[in-house]
Amino acid sequence: MSPDYPFDDAATARAVIDERGRVVEWNGGAERLLGLPAADVVGRPAENLLVGDGAGAAFAPAGARWDGTVTLRHRDGRAVSVWLLAHHRPSDDGTPGHWLVVTPLEGGGPRSADDPLATAALVQSPCAVAVYDERLRLSHLNDAMAEVIGLPEERIRGLRLSEIGGKPQSAELERHLLRVLTSGRAEDVQTYMRTGGESLAHAWLARMAPVTDREGRVRGVCLAAHDFTENYLARERLQLVNEASVRIGTTLDVTRTAQELADVCVPALADFVSIDLLDPRENGDPLPPVTAPIVLRRAAHQSVNPGTPEAVAKPGQVEMYPASSPQADSLVAGRTIVATVASGQLDEWLNWNKARGDAVRQFGIHSTMSVPIQARGLTLGVAVLTRFRRPDPFTPDDVLLAEEVTARAAVCIDNARRFSRERETALALQRSLLPRSLPRTAAVAAASRYLPAARAGVGGDWFDVIPLSGMRVAMVVGDVVGHGIQASATMGRLRTAVRTLADIDLAPDELLTHLDDLVVRLSAEAGAEGSPGEVGATCVYAVYDPVSRRCTLARAGHPAPMLIPPGGAPEQLDLPSGPPLGVGGLPFESAELELREGSVLAFYTDGLVESPERDIDAGHALLSQSLAVFSDSLDETCDRVLHALLPAGGSTDDVALLLARTRGLPASQVATWHIPADPALVAPIRKQVVDQLGTWEMSEASFTAELVVSELVTNAIRYGAHPIRLRLIHDATTLICEVSDTSHTAPHLRRAKTWDEGGRGLLLVAQLTQRWGSRHTTDGKTIWAEIELVDEE
Repeated sequence: MSPDYPFDDAATARAVIDERGRVVEWNGGAERLLGLPAADVVGRPAENLLVGDGAGAAFAPAGARWDGTVTLRHRDGRAVSVWLLAHHRPSDDGTPGHWLVVTPLEGGGPRSADDPLATAALVQSPCAVAVYDERLRLSHLNDAMAEVIGLPEERIRGLRLSEIGGKPQSAELERHLLRVLTSGRAEDVQTYMRTGGESLAHAWLARMAPVTDREGRVRGVCLAAHDFTENYLARERLQLVNEASVRIGTTLDVTRTAQELADVCVPALADFVSIDLLDPRENGDPLPPVTAPIVLRRAAHQSVNPGTPEAVAKPGQVEMYPASSPQADSLVAGRTIVATVASGQLDEWLNWNKARGDAVRQFGIHSTMSVPIQARGLTLGVAVLTRFRRPDPFTPDDVLLAEEVTARAAVCIDNARRFSRERETALALQRSLLPRSLPRTAAVAAASRYLPAARAGVGGDWFDVIPLSGMRVAMVVGDVVGHGIQASATMGRLRTAVRTLADIDLAPDELLTHLDDLVVRLSAEAGAEGSPGEVGATCVYAVYDPVSRRCTLARAGHPAPMLIPPGGAPEQLDLPSGPPLGVGGLPFESAELELREGSVLAFYTDGLVESPERDIDAGHALLSQSLAVFSDSLDETCDRVLHALLPAGGSTDDVALLLARTRGLPASQVATWHIPADPALVAPIRKQVVDQLGTWEMSEASFTAELVVSELVTNAIRYGAHPIRLRLIHDATTLICEVSDTSHTAPHLRRAKTWDEGGRGLLLVAQLTQRWGSRHTTDGKTIWAEIELVDEE
């Protein structure tokens, strides 16, 4: 034997038998066992070596391994009883393969009392072993266990485990020893602790097994401790990385993401963590290269102590960090920096910032690790991890782990910032396209609310209140399919189209037909440009006349409004359900109803009533309940409705709500004349108008009203068709003159030439009035003009 090859082949009898049962190998140990040289055995059937009938079956066992006792024939003719162990070796080419048959020739006898190998199992085992007696007092331990405990055996023999360790973990282990002693069943226990003989905590796997005598009675417990710290820490690091991937980035909110990063690192990696971020530029441009001093904003922090008393800065607070600070040094260097208080690396920083120096001394902070938060080539901020409760400093493995977790969080923070910037842009566009305030009209008092979606971003919900001629008012609420800037832009185009169509006084069903054509064209343009999806929208449009107190409504795939009559219960209006805008080719129907003065119409988008937590019927029922408790303030009612129907975290879809309380115009503020088709009667009509204005105490508007009435009535008599009607309507600020006839020919404003005898009347009307126009009715047309009674301030 040599140190390079310590094996003794002659100490084992070994033979190899092929698939036909013939011996193909025969070593010196086999020759010693049976006295037969290899030349007399190799190539011959193995069954010739066996004694007894059917002995050949012993060399055709089933399975991959076989063991048993057989009787072999020695060269001198005597029988030798031998225990054999056979291993099957399959061949690579698919043939049955060989059997390796072995039996030991040495080492099977009893050992002497002074054999060093007899006691090596306990004393020299690299595994820490201790044996406790029936009273669970230490009986024996080996050198490895004595080193772990930090005390020799003769000093602690007779003590209990809890007395030796003196820690809560020691008492817990002793309870497991007691269970093993009483039950006779082995147990495995894992623990992470620092023993008296260690400077750092280690992870231990304690295997406890009963010690029995020859009669099987339990006489004690053997404890074998295996140090698996490396595996334990690797598993902990992997678990932390996995936890970070699940817990960080649950929302697209920068502050929430920063807080999730801090929460993941405490206490798994540090005792206190602060997250400081650079403020992004308003226009979204990348930040310039980082140089000290650096201004950072505290985004989040977390501590093992309740209330984070170690924190010097509050969330949202801005602080400047000089070149000596861990934050600035790490960001300027672009890498992780580990520093300890004992080394003096933090002295300059702590002396410069007295508050932090006091916190370091108060809490016993001894180590810091500054990790830059970087994503997509951008520096976003820095995470500073601090230890004071854990006595061990940061290790290179801790650095790798912190960098891995921070890198994942950095991508989430960058995503949140990009989303926030896009959301703010879309929200700014959305709000610029929505009315900044609702107009004051004599027809309705209105209040509105718009809330963007909490996560999906702004969408295409819109609302509007549009003053019409004759003191009437149009109310519209719509919802464009989708979210983001594209939906907001489409919403702006539809809102502009609705206002344009409303100015020409189209009936609700006719207006929706024109709007449907527009959405079809927009969808075709989007498809031609390769934009994903089609343009679609829903809408409800209503026109209310305070003189007749009648309201005409039509809808295109939109939820029907709710009506709250004075002193009555809310009810959803039964309106014809038209197709959504963009379907094309299908008609829209309108419905007309009479409203009592003080009735409230509630227009809304589906984001108010639809929710993942409830179905749409439950949403309508909840809306009805919230509107049933109505107050005089429409704004308070809007807030109460949103609070009742929307979750605390915000809606999954954007929401538009419009409440309008109807007003009625008293008959005393309306005057009507039926005019015969005789131009000679224009002068008496002017006189009656002046008298009526005197009755209304509006004589200051008589001159303008006379001119307007004279021109409109004369045009109706000359170019219109009988019957002709003149109507005056007024409120506190406006006087409206309306002339209606049964002709569908609309007048056109033109500039008269020098030699023209006419053509200057409508131009004069346009100059004297606030605005004028015409609207078509089912039986003709109406020309109207508004005269302002009070100058706008």
